Amino acid sequence: MRTIRIAGEEIYPLMLATVFSVGIVGGFAAKFAGLPIPMLLGSVVTVGALSIFGFKPGGHPPKVPFWLRLFFIPIIGLSIGSAFTPAVLEEVRLWWPSLLAIFVYIPLAHYVGYRGFMVTGGLSKVTAYYSAVPGGLLECIQMGEENGADVQMLTALQFLRLILTILLVPLAFTIVNGGAVGSAAGAAISLPGVPFTAEELFWHVVVGVIGFFGGRKLNLPAYLITGPILASGVAHLTGLLEAAPPVWLINVTQLIIGVALGTRFVGMVPRAFFGSLYLAFLNICFTMILAMGAGVLMHEIVGERVEAVVLAFAPGGLAEMSLVAFSMNISVLYVTTHHVVRIILSVAVAKAFAGTIPRGDGAAPP
Repeated sequence: MRTIRIAGEEIYPLMLATVFSVGIVGGFAAKFAGLPIPMLLGSVVTVGALSIFGFKPGGHPPKVPFWLRLFFIPIIGLSIGSAFTPAVLEEVRLWWPSLLAIFVYIPLAHYVGYRGFMVTGGLSKVTAYYSAVPGGLLECIQMGEENGADVQMLTALQFLRLILTILLVPLAFTIVNGGAVGSAAGAAISLPGVPFTAEELFWHVVVGVIGFFGGRKLNLPAYLITGPILASGVAHLTGLLEAAPPVWLINVTQLIIGVALGTRFVGMVPRAFFGSLYLAFLNICFTMILAMGAGVLMHEIVGERVEAVVLAFAPGGLAEMSLVAFSMNISVLYVTTHHVVRIILSVAVAKAFAGTIPRGDGAAPP
């Protein structure tokens, strides 16, 4: 059988099997090398290389069905929701200073990124403006396309921002700390001694479905993950759920997300990729300086480790950064809460000042 159709999408089994095989090899290679979140980092790099250099397994470019991501991202939400305990919720009242700091961080990071993309990369104003938005990736791409931005460059810069954050932040933590990073709040996720029984599995599925459709109905930001987080949190606080999804399932989720991110580079020639990578790296350097500054200045005020505050301000995607926090045992509820606020504010600021940016030809510079 050469193709099958699932949920309205054409699936090419040989291509899909090859892509995931490459991702698995990359994941285990990263694990062997002692890298953090290995299944995510390894699969991003190997599948990304496959995509950039134009390999077409079975005659088709690498692609992951969208419904796979729809199925696995709620698992992250269910895992994060297991951190909802009375003890952790007591700490929430201490978070307001860093939440307020995001209202300074977002417009500052956006403006400096915007100016930097124009000066360093020679991008048009509209392309630079939407490429510099530090959150809300899909919304930014849509707004940029509607306003005449260079969509390929915009998409590349936004995805590279996300991927570089995923790659570099955990590596930096591991190097600086000389090993695994952890925190008391993050450790609550593991729920040691609580078995993941068949009954727990049943109720996790029920809660995940309720969270998925409830989040969509309520129009929550990034409802794929925020809906299950809230549903799982309520279920754990009330005692309906006691366990968290097992580690092997989180590793599979890492692999799915990593492979899906790696396929985003299909159609981008190496020269364009490395040019975009350079610009995205410069942007990440500045935003991470701000994030590290926030970590040093605010960790004692909010009662969290420096790593948790840095990760809360790091400009990655909500699902991806939550997975990093979960996998590295870093105050996942704190990190996730700040990223929800970051995404909402990033999109709001982008819309509020969009009128100051002229619409028009967003073609990439020669």
